[in-house]
Amino acid sequence: MAEKEFDITTPDGVMPSFAAWPDPGEHGDGPYPVIVMYMDAPGIREELRDFARRIAAQGYYAVLPDLYYRLGLLRFNLAERTEKMGEMIFAAWHSLTNAGVASDTGAILSALGDDPAASDGPMGCVGYCMSGAFITTVAGRFPDRFAANVSLYGVWIVTEHDDSPHLLAPQIEGEMYYAFAEHDQWVPDSVIPDLTAALDSAGVPHEIETFPGTEHGFAFPQRPVYHEASAEIVWGKMFDLYARVLG
Repeated sequence: MAEKEFDITTPDGVMPSFAAWPDPGEHGDGPYPVIVMYMDAPGIREELRDFARRIAAQGYYAVLPDLYYRLGLLRFNLAERTEKMGEMIFAAWHSLTNAGVASDTGAILSALGDDPAASDGPMGCVGYCMSGAFITTVAGRFPDRFAANVSLYGVWIVTEHDDSPHLLAPQIEGEMYYAFAEHDQWVPDSVIPDLTAALDSAGVPHEIETFPGTEHGFAFPQRPVYHEASAEIVWGKMFDLYARVLG
């Protein structure tokens, strides 16, 4: 497998990014369909790079951007998490906006246009936690590119604000898959019905499911709430979607 650390220039600065893709011959000679992997609130770490590598191993060009670049280089050691670190993580998360991430995504698409390993055709994305809002946003803002989009226990997908991602449903042309935890303090009871109604009304192909016995963060092996059976089901659903839509 090939991989690299590289910088992407955005309207707001320089965004460090990680990419992984198959070696020639493993899944053809490329270019490979792009999957943008949007991080969760604790930010860039080896666990996420390993996720990107797992995606790449299926025949995709996986790119993991550091969305916190506007704040400098932030790295959190979750194994030594403290109350103060938690406050810093939430502050970093709350510094992001849907419009800012959409702008960053445009910069990613422009940068990958020069990479011979990255296809300029239909692509996918996956987002965890805070990035459920972002994958929904980019699916609506870049409907001609994002064809297969996945959210794992995403938050702030349905809000009362004017930029609520679910309001973009009429602009979405790709397929959406949302996996929620049964127990998630960040997802009010109204979110799934409201999201379902928005997608149904707009005719967006989608699947929304809730995994029994799980908590927010259940897909991360390094967390106490890790639920391996559900996490592997989600990986399978994601790869089935990518294979069917992206080839």
